[in-house]
Amino acid sequence: MPPTDLDGARVAIVMMSAVGDAVHVLPVVNALKRSAPTVHLTWLLQPLPATLVTGHPGVDEIVVVDPKRGWRGLLDAGMTLRRGRFDLILDLQVAFKAGIVTALGKALVKLGFDRTRARDLNWLFTSRRIPPHPPQHVQAQYFEFLAALGVDPEPVEWQLGPWKHERAWQRDFVAEVGRPYAAINLATSNPDRDWMPDRWAAVIDALHERYGLASVLVGGPSEREKEIERAVRAAAKHPPVSALGSGLRKLVAILDAAELVLALDSAPLHIAVALGRPVISLMANADPRRTGPFNRFHDLVVDAYHEPGERSPVSMKRRWGRMPRITVGDVLTKVELWDARYRGR
Repeated sequence: MPPTDLDGARVAIVMMSAVGDAVHVLPVVNALKRSAPTVHLTWLLQPLPATLVTGHPGVDEIVVVDPKRGWRGLLDAGMTLRRGRFDLILDLQVAFKAGIVTALGKALVKLGFDRTRARDLNWLFTSRRIPPHPPQHVQAQYFEFLAALGVDPEPVEWQLGPWKHERAWQRDFVAEVGRPYAAINLATSNPDRDWMPDRWAAVIDALHERYGLASVLVGGPSEREKEIERAVRAAAKHPPVSALGSGLRKLVAILDAAELVLALDSAPLHIAVALGRPVISLMANADPRRTGPFNRFHDLVVDAYHEPGERSPVSMKRRWGRMPRITVGDVLTKVELWDARYRGR
């Protein structure tokens, strides 16, 4: 399907769940719109990532799929695709639930992953598949769909905001913090990817004392994150500002105004990259070449996934229990590098 075939076409994107994956899909959206400005893009999203994408200039319609409704929600989403008379469905989510929605939809072409990478029998629900490819960064993996359509992914653009109406809140927040700050992504959805609170506290104190930076804690409102926050605040001599539970759009504004972002293997890392904010990535559970920062800030990655000197292909394999390998000194070495290379740009 060459780019000219997308002019005026109705395209549905099935990528419903992870916020980080939603960030990776945005350059696909922008590339499709550059190639064919009249293409109509409908995106199926769960409520949380939908809040991040709402207002994006390249997305014409969002269909919210509520996971609390279980199978009923998936069936309703699939019937929405069936009624939409789409020319193309892009099934970017290798999961059985995404396959069900894609199967129920009606489109001339249903494009998905090759059989090797399509988990949960997802390949059964598509009519056309991208060619097999060795593991690579998730962002580049989604660009394989553009290649199948003859669409150039360059320049890679996210256009994540902040939107014009969000700037006033951002200015007020920065003024309330009162000094330049580092945004710290305190926890993830998986405890194995989290770092120890006492080590975060030591980094926070060093940021204040050596670099003149306040620290702003970002993340969700879960009780586990709040518990980690309490432990960090108890251990830190310079208590951080808490912005937990601010919501994704305010998170964008907070990260956008940060001098530096320190992030775990989670969505704030990818949002920081999309905003062009220098990000120190603490990576141990997953290969940073696959889920770390895309195409920039590689020099700021703290890599505890690989052994020193290890040479290996990009891997999808998880390595468990390795976050304790990351020391305070490892992180502060990257802060020093940030100070020398990126600060003030």
